[in-house]
Amino acid sequence: MGLIRHVVCAMSGGVDSSVAALLLKRRGYSVTGVFMKNWDSLDESGVCTSDKDCEDAYKVCQTLDIPFHQVSYVKEYWHEVFTNLLKEYQKGRTPNPDIMCNKNIKFNHFYKYAIDTLGADAMATGHYARTSQEDEEIFQQTFSSPPTKLFRDRFEIRNPVRLHQGADLFKDQTFFLSQIPQDALRHTMFPLAGLTKDFVRKIAAEAGLHHVLKKKESMGICFIGERNFENFILEYLEPKPGNFVSIEDGSVKGNHKGWFTLTLGQRARIGGQRDPWFVVDKDIATGDVMVAPTTNHPSLFRDTLKTDRFHWITMEPPRELALTKMMECHFRFIHQMPLIRCTVTLNMDGTVWISLSEPVRALTPGQFAVLYKGDECLGSGKILQLGPSQFTLQRGRERLLAATQLKESSQEPVS
Repeated sequence: MGLIRHVVCAMSGGVDSSVAALLLKRRGYSVTGVFMKNWDSLDESGVCTSDKDCEDAYKVCQTLDIPFHQVSYVKEYWHEVFTNLLKEYQKGRTPNPDIMCNKNIKFNHFYKYAIDTLGADAMATGHYARTSQEDEEIFQQTFSSPPTKLFRDRFEIRNPVRLHQGADLFKDQTFFLSQIPQDALRHTMFPLAGLTKDFVRKIAAEAGLHHVLKKKESMGICFIGERNFENFILEYLEPKPGNFVSIEDGSVKGNHKGWFTLTLGQRARIGGQRDPWFVVDKDIATGDVMVAPTTNHPSLFRDTLKTDRFHWITMEPPRELALTKMMECHFRFIHQMPLIRCTVTLNMDGTVWISLSEPVRALTPGQFAVLYKGDECLGSGKILQLGPSQFTLQRGRERLLAATQLKESSQEPVS
C-alpha cells in the first residue's frame, strides 16, 4: 500500500475498537492502541470496571502485537463533561454526556495526544460511521502541521470533511459524533464504516478475540456505566423535594426528591396511584413536576424547538440555509429514533428554529437536535426552548371557541 502511516486507535476493551485496531493492522498501518481512563470511581458492587476494560484492551494489543498505552482524562472529564452535566440537571434540562464526551475528551484531548504526543498521522475509533475522505488515499498523503499564522490564507481551498452514516444503520453512531470539530474529523479513521455489527463479531471470533466477544454492549452514562440513576445523581446534588402536579387540573398527585432525577416522558413513580403517570414538564422555580395520566398524552407532543448556536460539522451552514435562511432536512434527538422531516430556520446569532413535520413525543431541553441531509450528519445544537405542546394548543383553541360563542350569544337580539 505504499508508505505506512502511524495510526493511534482508541481502545475501550470492547469488540468494536478491538476489531478496528485489527483491521488497521491488516491494512498495513503502524498501529498503537490507547486506553482512556475518564472516571475514577467504583460501581455499586465495588468493582472498578475501567480496570477490567483496560486489561481487556491490553490483551487485544498483545494478541495483535501492537504497542499499548494508557492515558487518564479523569480531571478533564470531571471539569468539561460531568460538571456541565450537573449544571444542566439543576437548570431542569436533561443533558447528553456521550455527545459532550466525544466533543471534549475523545476528539479534543485524546486527538491532540495521538497527534502531538504520540506523533500519529491519524487517530481511529470503533464508531459505526464514515467520513467523506477515502482512507486508502487521504491517509497516505504526507502529514503537514497546521499553519502557525493567525489567519488562514484567504485563497486557500480546503474542502471540509463530511460525516456520513455507516453501513449498519441500526448501529450508526453519527448521532454521538454530531459535535466533533472539523480538524479532528479530518484526521480520524472509522475502520468499521462499511461493516455490520454481526460481521464485526464474526471477524473478532475468527481472530481469537473471544474475551471481548463475551462482553455485553456498554450502556449508561459515557465512561460511568450503568447505575441506578436517581441514587447516583443524588450523590452529587442535594435533594430538592417537590410535588407531582396534574397538568390537567392542578391537583397534587405525590412528591419527588428533585426535578433533576426526572426527565420528560418517563413514568413518574408516584405512591398510592393505581394508574401510571408520566412527566410532561418541570418548574424549577417552584420545584413542581407536571405529570399526565397517559403515556401518549397531548402535553407530551410538540413540533417546534429552538437550539443554542448550532454546530455545523463542516464549520459553516449548508449553502441552501445560508442563502435562504430556511432548509428542509431530517431530525432526531434520540439515538436510533426514526428520522423526522423538518424545516430549519437559521437565526442571525447562529441558533436555529426547527419545525417538525409531525409532533414528536417528549422533546427534551438539554438533549441535542441532530440534523441529517440524506445519509450525511450535518451537526447538532442543544435544545434550549420548546414550542407549545399539543395540549396547550388544544386548550387554546377550546378557549377561543368558547369566547367566540359567548360573544356571538351576547350579540343575539332579544325577542
